[in-house]
This record gives sequence, C-alpha cells and structure tokens, in this order.
Amino acid sequence: MSNLKFSIVIPYKQRLDNIRLCFESLAEQTLDSSQFEVLVGVMEYSPEYVALCSEFTDRLTIISVLSGDEWQITRARNLAMRQASGQVMVQLDADMALPPRFLENLYRKHFAYGQSVCVIGQMIGYDNNNSDVHNVVVRPFSHYREKLAELDAADEVRLDIRLQVDHVIPWAFAWTALIALPTRLVLEHDLYFDEDFRGYGVEDLEWAHRICATGTAIVMGQDVFGIHLPHARSVAGNRATERLNYRRFVRKWPGTDVELAAAFGDFEANGLALEFRRELAAAVGDDGRGLAAVLGEVNGERVLVMGAVVDFGQTQAPSGLGVRFDAHPRPEVLPIAGLALPFPDQSIDVCHVLPPVTRLSDQYLKLILEEAQRVARTVTGPAGEEPVPAV
Repeated sequence: MSNLKFSIVIPYKQRLDNIRLCFESLAEQTLDSSQFEVLVGVMEYSPEYVALCSEFTDRLTIISVLSGDEWQITRARNLAMRQASGQVMVQLDADMALPPRFLENLYRKHFAYGQSVCVIGQMIGYDNNNSDVHNVVVRPFSHYREKLAELDAADEVRLDIRLQVDHVIPWAFAWTALIALPTRLVLEHDLYFDEDFRGYGVEDLEWAHRICATGTAIVMGQDVFGIHLPHARSVAGNRATERLNYRRFVRKWPGTDVELAAAFGDFEANGLALEFRRELAAAVGDDGRGLAAVLGEVNGERVLVMGAVVDFGQTQAPSGLGVRFDAHPRPEVLPIAGLALPFPDQSIDVCHVLPPVTRLSDQYLKLILEEAQRVARTVTGPAGEEPVPAV
C-alpha cells in the first residue's frame, strides 16, 4: 500500500486566479505535504500555469498532465486520475478552497481504517448554478483564510443546500467539486469518467451512479467542507449541455431515479423520489411491476410505446401493447415512465401513450406528454384511437 494518504485530482483550464487560491489552501494543510500529492489534468499549454506551479515547489507535490485538446472535464479528470498513487482519491475542482485541517480530518474520520465509502464535501457559497456570473472580484487568499478559519471553528457546519432535503438518491448529490473515495475502488471497478459526457453537468452523477452500483455507500460529510470560489458562468450555456448529458445518462442507465433527476434536477429529484415511486406502484397496481417505454419498428417505422406495464427486469416487449413490432431489430424495453426520454427531437415516427401513464398526477403526466410530443412526429392515445392533445 502506498505511503501517500491522498491523491488530489483537479481538472483545469484558464482559471489561474481560482487554482492559485486552491493551491494556497492545499499548501496550508495540517497534514504533512509528504502525505499527499496534487494531480492536475491541464487542458492547455500555459506558461502562466507552469509559472504558478513553480511558486509552490517547496510546499506541494504537483504533478500535471498537459493536453492541448479541446476542454473536456471528463478527460481532464481521467488524465489526472490515472496518475494517482495515494490511498484515497479526492476529486477537487479548481474553484474550491479548503480549511487547513481538511485532509487530516477527512482521513482520521472517514478513511483511517480502510473504509469503503464515498464522502461528499459541502460546497459553501455554491448556489447550484442558478445565476450568471459576469464580473468576478478576485480576493487575496487572506480573505478566504479568515472565512475558512471561522467555519473550522464552528461547532457544526450545515451550509450546503444539499443538506436541506432527505438523501433518497445518494448519487444525485455527488457533485465532483469535492468528493473522496478509496483509490482501490477506482482501480477495481474502473471508476473513471465516461468521456462521452461533454460540456457542463451530469458526468459526475453518472460516475456516482456506478459507484453506487459497487455497493459503496455515498454519504454527505457534514464535517467535510470547502469554500466555492467565484468565477464567470453562463447558466444558459451550462443548461444546454446539461440537458444533452441527462439524455445520455438516461440512455445509458434507464431507471426511475435517473429519469426523475433528468426531468427535475438532481436536487429536486431527492425531494420527489418517494412520492414518485408510490405513484408508479399505484399506476401499475403491483409492486413487482413498473412502467416502461418500448422502442421498436413497425413496418420499418420507429415506434415508441409509453406506459407499458412490465415485470421488474423484463427485457422483452410485453403483449397487449396494441402494436405488432417487427421481429428485427428486437424491440428495446426501457424501464422508465417517460419523464425524460433519451431520444433526439422528432426522431420517432409514432408514439403511443397507454392508459397507465394517465394515472400519474398532473405534474408527471404533463412532462410525459411533452416528451412524447418532443420526440415523435405523431402522438396517439391507446391503440392509436385518439391523438393526445398538445400540452
């Protein structure tokens, strides 16, 4: 086992002011610098960045992997992660500053006994991407040192918005600005980021979804926190790529919780999850079954049936759908109600909406019908009898 306790993984491009503050906070850790390394996936060839690193050579071990490829946060993370040799890997964004006892406390309270756990840190000052940021005031590290000291001296810190609701879908709160897990889990389960996810958002949730699938607990560490640093941001630009990435997520891992997060957002999905599960059970009248969307071809046309009732785990199209699918290609059964369909606009010829969907409450039914109309050229009711009215 490595003597290094931590590998700190940071993706980076053109945020020199932010990463300087991040490095400053790492340089002031009470854990000896010989016990952790800083790994940076740098998506640019920047003399300014190299010069910054040189300022910390006597205080930090910084290993940078440089690439001139187009910015892609998943690739930047993977470049750095593949160099990790510490016992625990910490995903840390360049826009985070940590209190001095962060690494010491994280190891002592969560990883000293080799625990298999994924620990999420609080992001103090993060507003969940709700507003644009055009002008940024760059403050010296002394400003953040004072703020971090105040937080570190508090009896309890509960300032992250994710602590305001129950954690029903643990992977939905795994935002990679601050997350720690054992490096051996990454190596054993190939827990690198999926580079098909490009632009802002969701790549961390999909990664955490796979962490959950290993049986690893994902917990919110109330004693684990950092300050989120301001930087320029376009909400509209972020939402555009986030929407596409959510569709990739649903396509890769179709399921109730995934479509709920894609439809309402990661934060809101936790508040709705139990209610939505109850509604789904009532709609099918049996806890052993669920709703599914079935995609196939009928006489060469792409046809989607929403509201099919299937047994959990069923992969073959059930009977009684009102359509006869072509034998080839084999119809695909997606275990989703249809709140967030993973298909491009107008990519389906005909979509049939079956009665079980209409048993859901208005907030869910409205989204399902909107999605049907988004993806399909023609939308009909049961057995093609009546068109579904526009929403």
